[in-house]
Amino acid sequence: MAEILIAEDEKNVREGLEDLFVGAGYAVRSVADGEAVVKACAKRRPDLLLLDVMMPAKDGFAALTELRRKDATLPIIMLTARGDQIDKVKGLGLGADDYVTKPFDVEELLARVARALARTAALNEGTIENVRTTEDSANLDGDAPFPFAKGLVDPIRLQLTGIQIAPISLTPREVGILRLLVRHPGEPLGRDHLLGTLWGVGYAGSTRTLDQHIAQLRKKLGRQASCIETISGIGYRYMPSTVV
Repeated sequence: MAEILIAEDEKNVREGLEDLFVGAGYAVRSVADGEAVVKACAKRRPDLLLLDVMMPAKDGFAALTELRRKDATLPIIMLTARGDQIDKVKGLGLGADDYVTKPFDVEELLARVARALARTAALNEGTIENVRTTEDSANLDGDAPFPFAKGLVDPIRLQLTGIQIAPISLTPREVGILRLLVRHPGEPLGRDHLLGTLWGVGYAGSTRTLDQHIAQLRKKLGRQASCIETISGIGYRYMPSTVV
């Protein structure tokens, strides 16, 4: 039975989420502030974390930053009542796997949690082909460094070096995006293809999730961001010839 840790300061929302996931067959723990969620994860790692943004003691962004320093692979879905896209970009850039905006549809939330858990289980069991398209599954999870733009991506250290003076920190999802783009230079990759490959074939979320990850990557890349080209109505492509 998978265990979900819920970090939510609003009592009614927290209790509603507890009832929802217990009823869906999950084991559940819950905390009400950012300090408590960091301690709870250190005491016993959950299978997935639902992390609210606005919490006392330590907000969700601060808690996420601290958690990601210690655990790069814990599935984390942000819960936010804010409509500002910059907050979503910030959460994804700090390492969140997904976000859900309140008020959320319970079926959508259950589907996103189930997909995140299925993908993690497949990675752990070495059967990622079950949740990815077969075309790109073979090399997406390798540990060998690979070139991108004028730099080098290190999947183990989650860093991109050679572009700025200091290494650029990456999330596991960002490493996957860069690897997939590099494997198809000059080729337009559709948003659905990218989502199906990196988030899983049955991913139920919006393509905006991918767009937010790309936006955050471009911000990190600075001048080198021009090599990730947007194809209107389709998706993205990697153009190494445009690297400056």
